[in-house]
Amino acid sequence: MLLDILTGTFSAGKYVILTIEWNIMKSSDFFLRAEDEMEFMPIIPLNEDESESIDDIGIPTELPLLPLRNTVLFPGVVLPITVGRDRSIKAVNDVYKADKLIGVIAQKDSSVEEPAIKDLENTGTVAKIIKLIKMPDGGTTIIIQGRKRFAIEKILAEEPYFRASIRLMEEDKVNIHDDQNFAATVSSIKDIAGQIILLSPNMPSEASVILKNIENPSFLIHFVSSNISSDLKEKQELLEMNDLKIRAEKLMHLLNRELQFAELKNQLTTRTKTELDKQQKEYFLQQQLKSIKEELGGDANEREIRDMQKKAEAKKWPETAKEAFKKGIEKLERMHVSTPDYSVVYNHLDLMLELPWDEGTVDSYDLVNAKNILDRDHYGMDKIKERLLEYLAVLKLKGDMKSPILCFVGPPGIGKTSLGKSIAAALNRKYVRLSLGGLHDESEIRGHRKTYIGAMPGRILQSIRKAKSGNPVIILDEIDKVGNDFRGDPSSALLEVLDPEQNHSFYDNYLELEYDLSKVLFIATANDLQNIQPALRDRLEIIDLSGYAVEEKVQIAKRHLIPKQKELHGLKNQNIRISDAVLEKIIEHYTRESGVRELDRQLASIMRSQAKEYATKGKIKTILNAKDLEKMLGKPRYSNDLYRIANMPGVAVGLAWTYVGGDILFIEATQSDGKGELKLTGNLGNVMKESAITALTYLQANARKYGIDPELFQKRNIHVHVPEGAVPKDGPSAGITMMTAIASALTGRKVKPYLAMTGEITLRGQVLPVGGIKEKVLAAKRAGMKEVVMCWQNEKDVVEINPDFIKGIAFHYVKNMHQVLDIALV
Repeated sequence: MLLDILTGTFSAGKYVILTIEWNIMKSSDFFLRAEDEMEFMPIIPLNEDESESIDDIGIPTELPLLPLRNTVLFPGVVLPITVGRDRSIKAVNDVYKADKLIGVIAQKDSSVEEPAIKDLENTGTVAKIIKLIKMPDGGTTIIIQGRKRFAIEKILAEEPYFRASIRLMEEDKVNIHDDQNFAATVSSIKDIAGQIILLSPNMPSEASVILKNIENPSFLIHFVSSNISSDLKEKQELLEMNDLKIRAEKLMHLLNRELQFAELKNQLTTRTKTELDKQQKEYFLQQQLKSIKEELGGDANEREIRDMQKKAEAKKWPETAKEAFKKGIEKLERMHVSTPDYSVVYNHLDLMLELPWDEGTVDSYDLVNAKNILDRDHYGMDKIKERLLEYLAVLKLKGDMKSPILCFVGPPGIGKTSLGKSIAAALNRKYVRLSLGGLHDESEIRGHRKTYIGAMPGRILQSIRKAKSGNPVIILDEIDKVGNDFRGDPSSALLEVLDPEQNHSFYDNYLELEYDLSKVLFIATANDLQNIQPALRDRLEIIDLSGYAVEEKVQIAKRHLIPKQKELHGLKNQNIRISDAVLEKIIEHYTRESGVRELDRQLASIMRSQAKEYATKGKIKTILNAKDLEKMLGKPRYSNDLYRIANMPGVAVGLAWTYVGGDILFIEATQSDGKGELKLTGNLGNVMKESAITALTYLQANARKYGIDPELFQKRNIHVHVPEGAVPKDGPSAGITMMTAIASALTGRKVKPYLAMTGEITLRGQVLPVGGIKEKVLAAKRAGMKEVVMCWQNEKDVVEINPDFIKGIAFHYVKNMHQVLDIALV
């Protein structure tokens, strides 16, 4: 029978369904919803005055109450309601057996499941239950029609259901023929409601016809009020108004708001429909094109996408990367190949596929083999080899540990970069070298956002992609040469890369995913620690590499350089022998360096000369001697006799540290007539100038102690000069050398020949320790020095040097300048 009602007929009376509620649920939802939540389809009587056919005398003063949670019932309106609460079902059943009249009242809060008295409005509508229907699922549905408005006077009972004493509310009568304003308002309500029906596609076409045929203004206002999509509070306010004219004006205000919303919604729907029609047309054409391509053998782009999907299925990667790839491939499938973003998305997915997320080589834990590989490729460097073997030992025992961030610091040409390659071979890992020299753009490390034209991932991820291994050895070459400008500071970007506590979640701007770098062994190389940002330097495990002694260079030349140059010059099968004495002569008289690059170039010159000899005469001299060197390399470039020639009062030899290793330098001092001024020349830095001033002040204060006439400081100018003025010089380590040179010039006593010195001084005459001792001592050895003076606290640094490398040098460890002058001055 309910189906008959919903289709338009019902035997108990004549009713017509009007679906003017534009946010109504589908009818299937209506049946499925338990409880009186009022997902309804309003029904209006064909006889508009039927709601007034019962006299007030027929309505009792006490009525059971039926709370509704989602709507307000107006007089004259017929509604189907699904009743679900036990209390409500009891009330409906009792009423239906009696006079069928019940008080319908709205809840203040629709979310309350079991309302109390305080949850109910005070004003409601007396309703008559027209029909009660038992549903197959056990629910109860009733058809009710509103009669009269009422106000609750007193609650009489709460169990088994609400029962109240009520007072009927009279409505002010308005004659539409006598009040033109009211007539115009009613007409406007009808017109606006009709416009809303036309703008709502879900409304049946009969709705506007039925609306136009409603003549009773009171019922029209009640019916439209019941069907507007305003909230419950606004509908309740309409119900509570006694003045019909005021109610009509309020309703017209609400309808105007609904009309504006409907017009806006219609505009958006029309615009969206136009866009969808265009997209559907494009889709249809694309499907046709797809069919044509399939007939011709398939689409190459689709094959690429399928290949990518197959690779993804077999790939081991984190869930986040897997989910991101899935979304990206779905996006790629929806895009046309000619769109600019297609290549961007494709390249991004291709990078994700090629990155070794959970892939890597298996480390070799054979410590003996690792040591043999390191010894084979590099001579010396015991400290680094020991540190690497320690790392391997812990890795072997523990099975997993965070890779250390090593930094090899030392002069050029000593094999820092090539050592990284040997480490990779010893660990059985892939080797990647990144040159950071001159790098200015932060995006080179973190990558560019992929929305930019020509965007690429950072060089870190590019290197890992190239290595096809998640745990390679990456050499960050020349990390001290990284620059910074308006494009960013790459050294700051390296902070995350080189921090073992952070790099497990390294974020690349192009990849837009976190990538684990904790398994990568980073090895940085640098010449000067001072140029590395302090925060970055703090993350590095610094390993100092000093320059080579002459003996070490001889061994390196015999084991590595000579065989390499013979092969490069086509003389691999020729038995060319260079004795140790000849190699030492090359090192001492043709090179001045901490590393072996210049030695390598000199050996290359010898091999070129030998290759020319063999190519022209068919034979070569297999054993080279000192006389042969002058023919091939020319006259010696360096000589230790220089220090004997320069041995005169006021000249002292100091030891200096440079980024290319240790070196010796002359410091010259002389006096001339004047007013006691001190002149400093030789491109000296501030620290070095202050050392000279400190030395002069100390000698002035202790002039008589060293046999110097105090008047000299007032009548004579003192000039201190450090040769090679084009080279900037700075640092405190030349302090004792400057004081010795000034003292020698003022006393006329010569400085011992073949004596070098290094150390900082104070105004009290104390000698302080300095750095770079190994480089300085080896420089003294290369220059032929026989004695070295330094602070007693630097003795520990000398002990670390192989005694064989400094054989023939006598060391004097001093605490004050008095000891220095006693040793240095003849």
